[in-house]
Amino acid sequence: MLDLRPVGYVIGLLVALLGASMLVPLVVDFALGDGNWQAFAEASVITLACGGFVTVACANSLGRGLNVRQAFVLTVGVWLALSFFGALPFVLGAPGLTATDAIFEAVSGITTTGSTVIVGLDDLPAGMNLWRGMLNWLGGLGIAFVAMIFLPVMRVGGMQFFRTEGFDTLGKVLPRATDIARALMSVYAGMTLLCVLTYLALGMVPLDAVVHGFATIATGGFSPSDSSFGKYPGAAEYAGAFFMLLGSLPYIRFVQMVNGTPGAVWNDAQVRALLRWLVYAVATVVLWRMATSDQAFEPVLREALFNLVSIFTGTGFFSGSFAGWGSFALVAAFVVGMIGGCSGSSSGALSVFRVQVLFAAIGAQIRQIHTPHRVFSVRYDGRTVEVDVMNALMMYVTGYVLTIGVLSVGLTLTGVDTVSAVFGIWTSIGNIGYAIGPLTAPAGTFDAFPTAAKWLMILAMLMGRLALLAVFVLVLPRFWRA
Repeated sequence: MLDLRPVGYVIGLLVALLGASMLVPLVVDFALGDGNWQAFAEASVITLACGGFVTVACANSLGRGLNVRQAFVLTVGVWLALSFFGALPFVLGAPGLTATDAIFEAVSGITTTGSTVIVGLDDLPAGMNLWRGMLNWLGGLGIAFVAMIFLPVMRVGGMQFFRTEGFDTLGKVLPRATDIARALMSVYAGMTLLCVLTYLALGMVPLDAVVHGFATIATGGFSPSDSSFGKYPGAAEYAGAFFMLLGSLPYIRFVQMVNGTPGAVWNDAQVRALLRWLVYAVATVVLWRMATSDQAFEPVLREALFNLVSIFTGTGFFSGSFAGWGSFALVAAFVVGMIGGCSGSSSGALSVFRVQVLFAAIGAQIRQIHTPHRVFSVRYDGRTVEVDVMNALMMYVTGYVLTIGVLSVGLTLTGVDTVSAVFGIWTSIGNIGYAIGPLTAPAGTFDAFPTAAKWLMILAMLMGRLALLAVFVLVLPRFWRA
């Protein structure tokens, strides 16, 4: 029988820490004389109590390690629990959301998707906008741990490939998981601080700089303004594009760089491919826009760069009129959104690594057809990709595409138009957050979606953040019987 006590202990502890973190926006609202601090007080007490009780009840499991089955349950359980308790402030205080909308907002935040159902962000209490940014920031760091520590062990979607060479975070980069956590936290916090200071220097008000800084490094996309980065056109957009790119690169490479390997980031094949594909996408869209409109070059370049980086990295900020540029720009956005950032970062979607291996496999198959008497192996960054890695990766890519199709059909059955449905699932499962389609066009939010559609999007956001198979495996009876 599966022992859930070690899982419960970790989840309870994290829920209690989430409750403690609610004291930060509480203090902000209290200091500003906003009565919304009481909502955070209530939510904090409830969350601390529930997390504390579970932690104490499961404390007799201390000292026991997690097996693979427990790791699956923990990975899914953490996101479900944090999403539920993270939604409490949205229900108890401003903006007074329904349970469905509150959970949608919390899941979108903690999965670093960035989609929102709130209209009137500029009028929200400062503490509530700060809480939204904190959810992004906490989720961004959390997925980095999952991607680098749990997913390779669980052999999800080909991630076991990173248990070799420089990505073996369990042994070759740093000796213990606690050291990994400490190093990652230092890098993550350092990049966030640098981003916030940069935004302040470029003229953002303190609250906007902090919330945007949290969301940028986490590639989360929550903004304290309905106009997102459209409120700060110009230099802030270039700075935002730069820091979004940093947040989409493998965090472990920054740790290696800090520990004395200056070329660690550039030597990663994922990083080079991401930058190369981004240049191709931006250049193509800019040339097309210049040929089909009378806009000046610099605004076109800036808007294309910022919005495509935002979509590519799965951040979800928007600026200018990019979403209205027409079908060509939207197709380019759809493609880069499907790819996503690098494995081992807070970005979602397929990931550059999986797409690279997919291209390599296609190339090997074409060569095999051309020269049937030779054996061509699939290679990535000079190393042969083993069969079990390829099988897991192909299953993941196939499942990802099929899931988009099935959930898109499900969304249309709730009454959502086809364009809004496809882009709604695309933005959810890829944790992109970018709103495209007739239903989102008026306000740039998903508030107009039916309740059933929002729950399908919640499911898609969680599945995308947890690498699909980590969720699918839990519904198999054999998993619980093993």
